[in-house]
Amino acid sequence: MRLSVKITATLAFAVLLVPACNLFGSEAAKASAGAAKDDKSADSSVVVVDPANPLPAAPVLAASMSAAMPSSVRMDSYYPKVELFMGYSYLRAVPTLAAGNRLVWLNGGSTSVAFNLNRYLGLVGDFGGFNETRLLLTSGTPPAATGPYEAVEAGTAFTYMGGPRLSFRMHERITPFAQVLAGGIHASAESVCKACAASLPAENSFALTAGGGLDVRLHHRLAIRVIQAEYLMTRFENLSTGSTEAQNDIRLSTGIVLRFGGSPRALELQPLTYSCSVNPNAAFPGEPIAVTGSALNLDPAKTAVYTWSVDGGMVTGVSSTARIDTTSLAAGTYTVKGHVSEGDKPGYNADCNAAYVVKAIEPPTVSCTANPSTVKAGDPSTITATGVSPQNRPLTYSYSSTSGSVSESGTTATLTTVGVASGAIGVTCKVVDDKGQTASGDTMVTVVVPPTAPSPVVSEMCSVSFARDARRPSRVDNEGKACLDQVALNLQSNADGKLALVGNAASNEKAGIKLAKERAVNTRAYLVSEKGIDSTRISIYIGSKDEKVVSTIVIPSGAVFDATGDVPVQ
Repeated sequence: MRLSVKITATLAFAVLLVPACNLFGSEAAKASAGAAKDDKSADSSVVVVDPANPLPAAPVLAASMSAAMPSSVRMDSYYPKVELFMGYSYLRAVPTLAAGNRLVWLNGGSTSVAFNLNRYLGLVGDFGGFNETRLLLTSGTPPAATGPYEAVEAGTAFTYMGGPRLSFRMHERITPFAQVLAGGIHASAESVCKACAASLPAENSFALTAGGGLDVRLHHRLAIRVIQAEYLMTRFENLSTGSTEAQNDIRLSTGIVLRFGGSPRALELQPLTYSCSVNPNAAFPGEPIAVTGSALNLDPAKTAVYTWSVDGGMVTGVSSTARIDTTSLAAGTYTVKGHVSEGDKPGYNADCNAAYVVKAIEPPTVSCTANPSTVKAGDPSTITATGVSPQNRPLTYSYSSTSGSVSESGTTATLTTVGVASGAIGVTCKVVDDKGQTASGDTMVTVVVPPTAPSPVVSEMCSVSFARDARRPSRVDNEGKACLDQVALNLQSNADGKLALVGNAASNEKAGIKLAKERAVNTRAYLVSEKGIDSTRISIYIGSKDEKVVSTIVIPSGAVFDATGDVPVQ
């Protein structure tokens, strides 16, 4: 039974090695010949068995690999993010009989998961399980046993380790790697003979591996691990002495590798190509021009370097886009040149160029308007200039007039007409851009002199008579009130007008001055108390007429009452 297990494991190991060797050998032959076609020859692999020792030894490749495999253009930039290995593993003690070593020769399987941090460095978690097909114990190990023994039942051992891996991804097909792993190993308890009570207890020990291997890619998601060879150190206890000692072993593995993540490149990438364009392709001086470069077949694992140059203006940009400053350029046709590089090898550099046109700047235009266009002499008019530069150049404004004066304030100005005779005034608006190009526009302002309005004059209204009531010579009767009602209406409709009341007395009246004053006072009292006229609007005078009357004189705003000969009453 133990022999059949060994044979089966050895055959499985060889079956996994044969296609890998064939693939590796064919790729090597193609590289050596320098041809692009596939090599149909296949190499064989053999398992070398020591005739003096019926145990399987490490598998070795009998085929010779004449040369390295060809390198497709920049395929080496690809690497998977995660690699899952599953395969057969073989453990053997070196030397076979070592104090405390329970791993004489074992067959089993192992799996590992590698997380690649970049193209070279990864972190590995490794797990393995093995069955002991034969157990050799030195005399006194365990203390109750003597001589070599065969185990009654096959024991088991499990390894669990982790550590860094360094991969050498310098070729499209093959990936050598080296790794150092540390962790532990667990060996199960087992009886060592049928005729005695000797047994080995379960043990846990520190484990350390150091070695490497070789993967051959079949597809960007699948590879064969041709060989993984490692030194394995354990620290099992020597049951005879009770002390912990180091045991030396080797571990050989082979199997398949599943690859996940990453973005594989095409097997044959074309050389770099580069094209560029400008937007806009025609501009006026001072207008920027955007440049865009488009590179094909870039390697994402490499850093592309972009450079730009022009034969007119200034260009800025360190990526696939740039900007051309045309401020100082004269009208004409110019060229921008671009270059992209990923290295010094052929196919890793490319150039492009694009033409652009700088157009001549067009002169500005200006329109000139006046508001109002007709003014009275002395009144101002606002002059507005609307200047337009087709290329949005900065504009400076100025104004002039045939009469009057103009004060400027950018796009507006004020025309002053003080002292100007009636007639038309010509106004000119002028603009000049920063290139010295000018434009002008005209407008007209008409000045008119309005006729002089007549000065307001006072008007005398009805008179209030006091001749009918001899007993009460200063009383305002109903006829007098009717007169005053008309006067009140006039004052109410002309709120800024005033009233002068002039009281008079007949020459034959005793105390005539007193009566004249009383008559004026009573007249005002009626207007104030009965008609609501503000008393401050009414002035009282004593007149010189030889009549028993009170004269009512309305004084409009701006008019002057001539009180010559009249005496004002406070």
